Amino acid sequence: MTVLVLLVLLLLLVITVVAKSIRVIPQAYTGIVERFGKYKETLPAGLNFVVPFIDKVRYIIDLREQVVSFPPQAAITEDNLTVDIDTVIYFQVTDPIAATYEISNYIQAIEQLTMTTLRNVVGGMDLEQTLTSRESINSGLSAVLDETTGRWGIKVKRVEIKGIDPPPSIKDAMEKQMRAERDKRALVLSAEGQRQSAILTAEGNKQSAILNAEGERESQILRAQAEREAQILRAQGEGQAIQTVFQAIHDGRPDQSLLAYQYLQMMPRIAEGDANKVWVIPSEITKALEGLGSAIHEVAGIPKTSPGPAKRVDMGPSEPVAPATSTSAAVQEAIAEAESAARPGPPAPPADPAAE
Repeated sequence: MTVLVLLVLLLLLVITVVAKSIRVIPQAYTGIVERFGKYKETLPAGLNFVVPFIDKVRYIIDLREQVVSFPPQAAITEDNLTVDIDTVIYFQVTDPIAATYEISNYIQAIEQLTMTTLRNVVGGMDLEQTLTSRESINSGLSAVLDETTGRWGIKVKRVEIKGIDPPPSIKDAMEKQMRAERDKRALVLSAEGQRQSAILTAEGNKQSAILNAEGERESQILRAQAEREAQILRAQGEGQAIQTVFQAIHDGRPDQSLLAYQYLQMMPRIAEGDANKVWVIPSEITKALEGLGSAIHEVAGIPKTSPGPAKRVDMGPSEPVAPATSTSAAVQEAIAEAESAARPGPPAPPADPAAE
């Protein structure tokens, strides 16, 4: 029984010694081993063996790139305005030994170094530069932090400014300025729109006036051509009437008796005037007519009686011929339709433009 207990105790001791001897380090981590409180070695990732009860893994260091966000830090600009700046630091441990033994808490050290460096950089800028120069602030912080943290075994990869909050009064002034700028842009755009609208309206009025003037010109030209054709037709009609009367006079072989008859027909028309209130017919009308005949006999070229047979005078074509004009096709068609309506019959063949 005593031997069994001893075997069990020995087994437990062996298990404890083996457990203390084996150390498993995760990937992207490293272990700092100390022997009697003094640095001995650095364990890589994987399975490692140490001397139990003598060697001790004091620290497990993360070798991955880490991101640390710091709370807002107050900084005073060159124009004496306080701004709150949020920063984000990207860093990586490159030397686990230096990160363990050169600095007690490298996270806190980076935060304090960032705060002081940030205040130094922002103190040389005014508010406008601080709000618009984030890249410059990031570059200045990265350079200072990388130089200082190098001896701690830490590499600062990047520094980012999350936000810059000016005082509430400055925010209100900036909002008013932004609102005024937007109102100005709106007014400029509205004025530009009105200008474009006025230009387009003027262009439309111009085109309308041009088209109206062209239409009026064409209308006046057509009216003038129509008036000219009407005058030509009236003149041709009057000439035809004169020729007809002249032909009738020659066909009737006028003599002194005809002229006396025409005189007697004109006497009532003379009496129709408003000034002729009383018209007296003399008793010697026969003698007056004889005297009238003798007076008319004295007119040169009119015989007392018409000798011989009547001779007809050739007056040429009975239809008036319009002179060749340069009227438009529309006017010529209108004249042709009017002539065809005045003279019903088979339609005349169209005029050949080459013949004109």
